[in-house]
Amino acid sequence: MRRLLTVLAAGVPLAAAVYLPTGASAASGSQVSAPLNCSTVSVKAPSGTKVESVTTVRQAGGTINGTGGLGGTVDGVPAFCDVTVTLTHPGDNDHAKIRTWLPVKGWNGRLQALGGAAYAAGDNGVGLGTAVKNGYAAATTDAGVGDVLDFGWALNGKGKVDTGLLKNFADRSQHEAALVAKQVIDEVYGKGPSYSYFNGCSTGGRQGYMEAQRHPDDYDGILANAPAVNWDEFEVATVWPQVVIGQEKNRPTDCEFKAFNQAALQACDKLDGVKDGLVSDAAHCTFDPRRLIGTKVVCEGKEETISAADAAVVRKIWDGPRTTSGKKLWYGLPVGADFSGLAGPKAFDVPAAWTASWVAKQPGLDVSKLTYDQFTRLFKQSQAEFDKVIGTDDPNLSAFRKSGGKLLSYHGQADPFIPTQGTVDYRERVERKLGGTHRVDDFYRLFLAPGTAHCGLGGGNVNDLAALTQWVEHGKAPQTLTANLTNADGKTLTRDLCRYPLVSHYKGHGDPAGARNFRCVPAGRH
Repeated sequence: MRRLLTVLAAGVPLAAAVYLPTGASAASGSQVSAPLNCSTVSVKAPSGTKVESVTTVRQAGGTINGTGGLGGTVDGVPAFCDVTVTLTHPGDNDHAKIRTWLPVKGWNGRLQALGGAAYAAGDNGVGLGTAVKNGYAAATTDAGVGDVLDFGWALNGKGKVDTGLLKNFADRSQHEAALVAKQVIDEVYGKGPSYSYFNGCSTGGRQGYMEAQRHPDDYDGILANAPAVNWDEFEVATVWPQVVIGQEKNRPTDCEFKAFNQAALQACDKLDGVKDGLVSDAAHCTFDPRRLIGTKVVCEGKEETISAADAAVVRKIWDGPRTTSGKKLWYGLPVGADFSGLAGPKAFDVPAAWTASWVAKQPGLDVSKLTYDQFTRLFKQSQAEFDKVIGTDDPNLSAFRKSGGKLLSYHGQADPFIPTQGTVDYRERVERKLGGTHRVDDFYRLFLAPGTAHCGLGGGNVNDLAALTQWVEHGKAPQTLTANLTNADGKTLTRDLCRYPLVSHYKGHGDPAGARNFRCVPAGRH
């Protein structure tokens, strides 16, 4: 936990561990006047569960302080009714809490469910408070597990995976939260929500995709950003940089890592037609790190020379994990993404815990000491054992499409913790399954954000929830998403993110800081 707080203080995003959902305001809807029952609430247990308790408290609102390692605050939250329902699955000895916060006045008639981060299955209060502030009835579940970096629930007393808690975390608790929250809303307001939305990033993004795949009727709209889909693959894949560094017995310095990224930016910046400090088409950036061999960099007053060994390490990290025979296993760190999270002196806690505790069943395993062969075996074991449980990569979204649901996602192209190409790979498999780009665009749209790190468009820097609401309620599908991006010089640029597979390209005139001077074109056809 100390490492989490240290990295947060340094401003470095931590995979699924740092996302605080903002509950960004959607297009304003009519406020619903309804009698408020914030005293006694009865809940029918979802199938396969038992209701252990229901508590109802009227809260004054004000400032909400986020719990756990993520912390955070939201001010100006109006009075709300706080309903907590605790469920258990007989035989699993679990206790999953579902919290529903309902504004006393000014409810907009909508439900917004909030997803989790890292190993926390739900929101820590900041997203709930923000959603209530924006007029939503808001809900989340803890799935009976712990905080963002709590791995202690992985194994039971016999050293085996706690399958009940893993099922909760992977899928069933989110579905049960949707069912319970709708009941609570009906009990408190005397009517159910007119529209139901899910909002999450990282782990929350994965949960949103799982809802679309397995419970297509739960939500009208799902906002699922930087989604941790392909969980069984990418979680192991993101310990690859540590394996490479250990096996090659060479860790480039931070300055050298930064030099490789700066060189790649210089080489690929103009792919979008203008030098603006952003790589808009990262998938076509083919910078070869060997070009920097012999280059001298100055770090803290000391001159360092980039070696062939340094270039080899970076090349392997960018390329991604492979077997010793050269077969590609998964995608690597995106070119331009910060190396420090995955290639630092210590393995990043989230994937290291998955690999050690769930896959190897050895919580103390040092993943940085794995050989290439051991890594490959663990990667394949994770696929075989957990894909059907938590992979969240089923491309058959036909039931979600039939239900009328809409799925909207953005993913940063400089995400150091969830490889962007994994999300692209999933989208392309959905297209192959359901009839191509245009048919999929009818209900599922993906936007890639240049130069953006993990969940890096939070805090109101993109109009994603408003766009989703317009799509669901008024049939206006988003052609672009307007976002504020930060370039390599720290300057804020306004861009219209293009829907995949299109990319942003400069028109050839006008201020490169303005979105209107760019257009969306097919990738690779500049």
